[in-house]
Amino acid sequence: MSAFKAVEYLDNVLHLIDQRTLPIEKLTITCQTLDEVVFAIKDMIVRGAPAIGATAAYGMVIGANEAGNALTLSKLNGIKAILDASRPTAVNLMWATKRIVDKIEASGLTEVNEMRALIESEAHAIYNEDARHCKAMAEFGNTLIDQDDVILTHCNTGALATVAYGTALGVIREAHSTGKNIHVYADETRPRLQGAKLTAWELMEEGIPSTLIPDSVAATLIRDGKINKIIVGADRIANNGDTANKIGTFMLSALAKVYGVPFYVAAPTTTIDFDMTSGEAIEIEERDSTEVTHIGNVRIAPVGMPVYNPAFDVTPNANITAIITEKGIIKPPFTENIAKLRG
Repeated sequence: MSAFKAVEYLDNVLHLIDQRTLPIEKLTITCQTLDEVVFAIKDMIVRGAPAIGATAAYGMVIGANEAGNALTLSKLNGIKAILDASRPTAVNLMWATKRIVDKIEASGLTEVNEMRALIESEAHAIYNEDARHCKAMAEFGNTLIDQDDVILTHCNTGALATVAYGTALGVIREAHSTGKNIHVYADETRPRLQGAKLTAWELMEEGIPSTLIPDSVAATLIRDGKINKIIVGADRIANNGDTANKIGTFMLSALAKVYGVPFYVAAPTTTIDFDMTSGEAIEIEERDSTEVTHIGNVRIAPVGMPVYNPAFDVTPNANITAIITEKGIIKPPFTENIAKLRG
């Protein structure tokens, strides 16, 4: 387990490590209202699909508490809609809010205090399941890692992106802890620099041998045979294995395919959208132009210059060697093998 918790719910207050300030400052933001939870998700105080899902679950608790005696199933659906709109790509968000609504609907409860108690219980269940799933993913993924491997990872997929341990970085953490003498290259991950700010911080906190690189260096390292494996996370996986992840992932997968480097995706089964037949249907969030035109508060691009700033891209299943989940490792054919996990 990691030495910190990115998401924690205590005494009716949601505590989140503010990932915007790392690695310079480790600050904790508290959320006591639904609006504050929505802001935390939208402004990327919390990030990473599993962590967003857990945050949204507790957002449902906070929203239900705010509703007071006016809480009904219809009101709960309204709270869900508000949270779902905060970020459109990470399926864990909608999965968590739907799970809670479905639980209340199935229970038939109408008494407000009983509804609130069940909502909170289900949010805790979502949180605790993610911790268990991360550890299971790490153990399955570690079977794919060899002694002295040099691994490239992109964006942040560690304990900051989950409730504990991590997805892709969880696999890396497990390989390190079992003495495999690995080395990690971490892409800086422009434009929000999650690799430089967050992954590098986690790697140093854990004492994992690692090197930070500009995104544009990865191609040279892959071509020159200096990377043995690539492991990334996912924000949504279609049922054919097409995977949405942080922008720049598709480019790495294409390079990996050209040079014969195994390309792995690590994600819990909650990230799989079983109702989505291919990645073409995944909605890609486009973020504010200032993420590209500015570094911090300093403008680096000409005023008036048009910007295209998608937060994610889609890696086709043909570029993916395997998907690591808490239920095991999924290999092609993905449509057939992912279907076996449903239910």
